[in-house]
Amino acid sequence: MISFFRNFFQSKIGLPIFIGFLVLVALAFAAADITGTTFGGVSGGDRVAVVGDDRINSSELVSTAESALRTVQQENPTIGMQQFVEEGGLDEVISQLIDRYGIGGYAEKYGLRAGENLVNSEILNIGAFRGPTGEFDQNVYEAALRSQGLNDEILRRDLADGLLAQQLLIPALGSPQMPEKAAKQYAALLLERRQGDIAFIPSFAFAPEGDPTDEQLAAFYSAENSRFVRPERRTIRYALFGAETLDVDVTPTPAEIKAFYDSNAEAFAASEARDISSFLVPTEDAANALVSRVRGGVSLEAAATKAGFSVSSSQGQTKEQVSATLSPAAADNVFAASRGEIADPAQSSLGWYVARVDGIDGTPARSLAQATPEITEQLRLQKRAAALGDLSARVEDEVADGTSLIEVAETYGLEINATPPILADGRVFGSGESLNPALRSTVETAFQMEESEPQLAEIIPGQQFVVFDVSEIALSAAPAIDDIRDQVTNAWRLAEGNKEARKVADRVLEKVRGDSDVTAALSGEEVQLPPVEKIDLERRQLFAQQDRNPPPPLVLMFSMAAGSSKLYEAPNNIGWYVVDLREIVTDDIPEGSPILAQTQQQLAPALTQEYTEQLTRAILAELGVEQNEAAIDAVRRQLVGETN
Repeated sequence: MISFFRNFFQSKIGLPIFIGFLVLVALAFAAADITGTTFGGVSGGDRVAVVGDDRINSSELVSTAESALRTVQQENPTIGMQQFVEEGGLDEVISQLIDRYGIGGYAEKYGLRAGENLVNSEILNIGAFRGPTGEFDQNVYEAALRSQGLNDEILRRDLADGLLAQQLLIPALGSPQMPEKAAKQYAALLLERRQGDIAFIPSFAFAPEGDPTDEQLAAFYSAENSRFVRPERRTIRYALFGAETLDVDVTPTPAEIKAFYDSNAEAFAASEARDISSFLVPTEDAANALVSRVRGGVSLEAAATKAGFSVSSSQGQTKEQVSATLSPAAADNVFAASRGEIADPAQSSLGWYVARVDGIDGTPARSLAQATPEITEQLRLQKRAAALGDLSARVEDEVADGTSLIEVAETYGLEINATPPILADGRVFGSGESLNPALRSTVETAFQMEESEPQLAEIIPGQQFVVFDVSEIALSAAPAIDDIRDQVTNAWRLAEGNKEARKVADRVLEKVRGDSDVTAALSGEEVQLPPVEKIDLERRQLFAQQDRNPPPPLVLMFSMAAGSSKLYEAPNNIGWYVVDLREIVTDDIPEGSPILAQTQQQLAPALTQEYTEQLTRAILAELGVEQNEAAIDAVRRQLVGETN
């Protein structure tokens, strides 16, 4: 999870290389406009760090951490602030804030600037701020900022920081390329073959069978509390309503049918649609010449191709549609021509259209009697939608006035149901099953609500609605030990077994580092253990799996020196691996080998990142960085909910 977070934040440094991601970085890094507040005993004016002459206050650290958590939750919706902090998220936030201030301060120190006009041009180029016309839209801009908890000042400041980083880092980095001699060493690693043994000593083979005492279990649970933290869960109460809820007659009267027929006479009058093929030329003379050629016997497609144009076709076009897509003049000429004829050239704002009528589809007029079934159904749907819209509007008014879900349900005769506890990603807590798809749209809102605050949502547009609230919130925390005693007991057994497994692993490792091989070393143990796995593998095979996530003991083997042996602890106390590397077989890379060029290309981003990090460290060393660990710890405690 944090690797995703780290990579995302590193894009701030990669900003000069990938300017297209500027707005993502700005939104991710922007700190909320919070001043003068108190958070965990650290006032908004206190500083968590000073970079050169710039100060980073606690409110900025808090808001940036919250923004970072929201970013991570897009990848993993169930993660909470406690897990985020425990896995190093806050440390990454602090580090990246310091880097950001350092690069911006250094750039300004040496005369680089990101003026208002330059920032304006970046804002205008951000697609997220464009309206239906494709141009910058102030309303869309403001709505996008509000949705991210930002304002204009915050965004501009962050864009300016990014532009300063761009000016500073692009010239410094250039286009780094790994030297061929160095790349040859890396390329050779892909072809090297490693041979050795891996033995697994499982904890369950040594786990005690009896139950722990209450004191043992309590001590274990206290020490390992973070392993049992449950994600936040919410129970959603809801009442569905739709057309079936309505108690009104939606059958239209004859008078209503007649009025609809009269007011929509054009829809029931005779109509005509045409299939056309056309292309656009820049001048009238060119259009007339091409029309003459086609009327002389050359096909429209052949004439267009020879002149360097492309023909487009459309079917079932009314005169109004042709007028909108081509031009009013083209529509007049197309509908004046017969089937198979070439229409006279017609002007548009872009040039002159040459068009052929491929087909004509005429629809006769319909009388009131003929149109009645269609009108009846259409009016029934309209009246039902209007009645449902009126009902939803009344429910929405009730909700806006603070009426509870129970009162709303009683007023309108709705049935209240409740979901089981739901995680932020829409899964049912404890089962992994997904929530009813009809209710999935309520989950994101439900995880932003307070209890007893009903909301209205549209499930099927114009057909089905849901009014819902959150009846219970279980915050992310470790449960009471009695609620998960069996789970904790099993974890304790594995932890105790892991201690004994470590002793066995140490004895085996000692023998292997002597004159024994792994198999012989294992055979001396009284407990029957899994067989040794023989390894004979090239490095490129190691990472050839589709998921590119090889087993950690294998990764360890490919980082060891030949003739060495090491221990690797498996996660969650499940056991220990003894990794013994006997031999490394390498082959020389011939000159001009394609793998050498590929290696240089693949290492270029890593080299860029390395240069960037070195330059950033040098900048910070020149400016000077001081961190207020007491203030940082206070923010850390408050973020995870500690009161002391």
